[in-house]
Order: sequence, then structure tokens, then C-alpha cells
Amino acid sequence: MTFTKMGMIAGAMALMSTGQAFAMGDAAEGEAQFRQCQSCHVVQNEAGETLAGRAGRQGPNLYGVIGRQAGTVEDFRYGPDLVAAGEQGLVWDETNIVAYLEDPTGFLREFTGDNNARSRMSYRMRNGAEDMAAFLATFSQ
Repeated sequence: MTFTKMGMIAGAMALMSTGQAFAMGDAAEGEAQFRQCQSCHVVQNEAGETLAGRAGRQGPNLYGVIGRQAGTVEDFRYGPDLVAAGEQGLVWDETNIVAYLEDPTGFLREFTGDNNARSRMSYRMRNGAEDMAAFLATFSQ
């Protein structure tokens, strides 16, 4: 392999790793932003300890959301389109939760292929969705 090709490969690898670092959010920033979410959501572990937020019950408990099938928190009444997305294989990860936070209804429409799908979450996170995803990931098992 020529020196030039090795340099190009090393440069490409450096760019890819740098891009990945930029794609990850800042959990501390996400924690600060969670106050926007706590009127509807809480992060509460299995022992009942509230780890973030207050007693918000309009939205589901976000403890362990990363890695969980969408629409499956027990005792929470989800909208039918979010449940359908979960049944179609939607499992929350940092990437897709960012897309959902930025445009919940648009995300569900794209994921399900149903142009009439709607999310019950009307809030759209204009900035910091990556940070929020990183924060929520700290509560995943």
C-alpha cells in the first residue's frame, strides 16, 4: 500500500471518528433541558425513586426508554400509532429518539408509512435533542 493511500485511509478514519463524537449529545446539557419535559414526564426507577423530573404523568415514565420497544410502558395509555410503531419493531435508541423529539408526528408517519399517523406528544424539541437522548441513555439498563 502506498504512503498516500495509507494517509487517505487514516484521514477518513479520523473524520469518521470525529463525526461520531459530534453526533453524541451531552448528558449534562440534557439534564438541564429535562425541566421542559418534567411537566409531562418523570424518570422513576423500579424501586419508585424519582431520578429526574417531578410527578409528571401525562407522558410515560422515561426510565430505561433507550433499548425499550416503543409503546410498552405498563399502565400508560399510548396513542394507537405509537403502539403500532412498536409492534412494527420500533425500539428506542439515541438516533431514533432524537428524530422523534424533533418531530414526533413526522417521525411516526415516516416509521409506520402511514401519512395519517399522529403522536399524542405535541412538543417539538427545536434544539438539544441529542443532549436529551444522551441524558435519557444514562437511565438505560
